[in-house]
Amino acid sequence: MEYFAKHYDIAVIGGGHAGIEAALAASRLGAKTVVFAINLDSIGNMPCNPSIGGTSKGHLVREIDALGGEMGRAADATQIQTRMLNLGKGPAVHSLRAQIDRREYQKYMKHVLELQENLDVKQAEIIDLTRNEAGEWQLKTRLEAVYTAKCVIIASGTFLGGRIYIGDVSYESGPDGMFPATELSAALKKLNIPLRRFKTGTPSRVNRRSVDFSVLEKQEDGETETTFSFETKGPNENKSFCYIAYTNDETKKVILENLDRSPLYSGKIEGIGPRYCPSFEDKIVRFPDKLRHQFFVEPCGLDTEELYLQGMSSSLPEDVQLKFLRTIKGLENVEVMRTAYAIEYDCVDPLALKPTLEFLDLEGLYGAGQFNGSSGYEEAAAQGLVAGINAARKVKGEGEFILDRASSYIGTLIDDLVTKGCMDPYRMMTSRSEYRLYLRQDNADVRLTSLGHKIGLISDERYNRYLEKQALIKAEFERVNETTIHVSDALQELLVSRETSPLDKGVKLVELIKRPQLSYDDLTPFDENRPDLPREIFEYVETELKYDGYIKRQQAQIKEMRRLEVKLLPDDMDYDSLDGIRLEAREKLKKIRPHSVGQASRISGVSPSDISVLLIYLSKMGL
Repeated sequence: MEYFAKHYDIAVIGGGHAGIEAALAASRLGAKTVVFAINLDSIGNMPCNPSIGGTSKGHLVREIDALGGEMGRAADATQIQTRMLNLGKGPAVHSLRAQIDRREYQKYMKHVLELQENLDVKQAEIIDLTRNEAGEWQLKTRLEAVYTAKCVIIASGTFLGGRIYIGDVSYESGPDGMFPATELSAALKKLNIPLRRFKTGTPSRVNRRSVDFSVLEKQEDGETETTFSFETKGPNENKSFCYIAYTNDETKKVILENLDRSPLYSGKIEGIGPRYCPSFEDKIVRFPDKLRHQFFVEPCGLDTEELYLQGMSSSLPEDVQLKFLRTIKGLENVEVMRTAYAIEYDCVDPLALKPTLEFLDLEGLYGAGQFNGSSGYEEAAAQGLVAGINAARKVKGEGEFILDRASSYIGTLIDDLVTKGCMDPYRMMTSRSEYRLYLRQDNADVRLTSLGHKIGLISDERYNRYLEKQALIKAEFERVNETTIHVSDALQELLVSRETSPLDKGVKLVELIKRPQLSYDDLTPFDENRPDLPREIFEYVETELKYDGYIKRQQAQIKEMRRLEVKLLPDDMDYDSLDGIRLEAREKLKKIRPHSVGQASRISGVSPSDISVLLIYLSKMGL
């Protein structure tokens, strides 16, 4: 029998990476919040790779931290190996990546939720979602408890309608053998929410003792002083290591001989999989001439012997998986602890969402994470943070929180989803941002900490530390512009050895730092008054100086872009009444309902002439 359980300001469905950030943000902003998880052991779970960060994803985590989110602190507290990727390239694509102790990460996040004021944590499956006569959202659990909330955030991950595929075997399930959310999809369809099927997969987990590491390639020690959270005092200590292995012709042969047993090719799997993280059998088919494929053998934690085979995702039958793994050098006697699988799940077409992640036609209902068609823990957490902030601000009667493309990778991610949509699971990449030289991971605090403080997620104490750091940066800029470096034989020798022009007279330190062949460290012997500052200060100043011209060019582009972003379009805009807009553009504008002319300009099918019509209309209306 149904019974009324409790009323909340905000209810979050799902305790994964999106749900965690949504629940924490909402409760920290003063909204009475509840987070529901089908199993409390699924909170903060990493059903796929046990890592945080990576190319562009490291940017997202630092932005989450700069706004007051939790993922960066959790990753720093539970990392077992940290590496800075892309150091051979420019600073725009330098990205922090950490191997994580997945169980410690879960424990950390679960405990943070349990300790958080204004937040209740409940194990329950939500099976129905409706609006009551008072206009509040009503949530019903499988145990027939009824909760009401002013706002609801759906962060269901891959649980929603989850179905596992391993060869010919298929069954309803969530990730990691947990129960799926089997009835919520039907409730969402009744609300006319446009759902579709996506698919993702995960590799086998194998026992460490069955792997011959002596023939594998050990990854170089990549320890770095940089941390995900600007509040963590680095460097993080590397406590474990990853290894590199390679497939071969025999591996390929086993795959091709059993391709008919793959549900991916037999037609059993209908969901669309991630373009940039395909199953291993899909790699074999897509790249038939490739002699071998690299993959990584990664630890899942310090207190477990499970190893994760990064890059070997598969949905082939269990016996085939074991057979092809044992063709690989170092894995000849491998023992599989968890079989690889593919999982299909329901998610929403993100074109149904506003940039706040609220549904266009369902007030107070928000989506976040894989439910919105994205992939990845970091993408999920970023969306959860934004959804949680906006839900709390809505409850409090405050304005919308929207990050534009020039402010952050988070803004780019959300704008891509709600403006362009996605035909397969969306993954963040540095190439998706047209402002990536400005949106570096090292300046995430410069871009977003003041905003996080204004919202209420960054404390006064932390904000004051941020201001002190900015004062040190300003002082160092002034110092390098005022400091003269005199000519000496040692300096001339250095310049010649680095294939840059020698000096005929003394120059300001700033001029030498700007040279691409030189670094702060190179010039230390000649910089007698160099202050004792954290390394991050010097790295930031050096990057800003070396790329000064490019950064100013991007800032000019950003200024022009924001000229259109501030021209807001009414929510009830009647596009049918506007003459001069082409039919395709009219249909797209009516469907997506952009919040600004800037967003409208990025919609596929909307031309510059259509934008001109919108600008003329707004001018006539005095908007």
